[in-house]
Amino acid sequence: MEINQKCVVALTWTLKDTLGEELDVLDQPVEFLVGGNDLFRVIEEALQGYEVGATIELQVEPEQGFGDFNDQLVFLEARSLFPSELEEGMTFEGSSLPIGCNAQAPIDALYTVTDIYPDHVVLDANHPLAGIALRLSLTIAAIREANEEELARGSAGTGFFKISP
Repeated sequence: MEINQKCVVALTWTLKDTLGEELDVLDQPVEFLVGGNDLFRVIEEALQGYEVGATIELQVEPEQGFGDFNDQLVFLEARSLFPSELEEGMTFEGSSLPIGCNAQAPIDALYTVTDIYPDHVVLDANHPLAGIALRLSLTIAAIREANEEELARGSAGTGFFKISP
């Protein structure tokens, strides 16, 4: 079976930045719906027509992937608003930010604590890979037809490429 719109493809990959630094390795195949919401369009287009066992190398520019870095999505908040056990890397849904945080912070975003200082905390709603061109080496482990449930929800249930609260 060749990959086409409305099929489920199981992929493994190695994800690197343009300097060759490894960012992520997926050794065990994960399923994605092609033609749904699981993959970026550039990846779906690159997969078209390939069969099980193929390896595809592609570069995903920021505007094709996680977007450009937006400094308007970085907020400095008072350290006193957060629990004492706060650590860098923790995430907060915008709707659950402590009372007193910047009213301009979108509530439909996912915020990562990037820095902690004595008086303030830096929250970043950009995707961790925003602004980075990515080199992706994909291997196709399996292909199958999507079922009705997957087609209806637009997903095989995987959210790697779409991070949301």
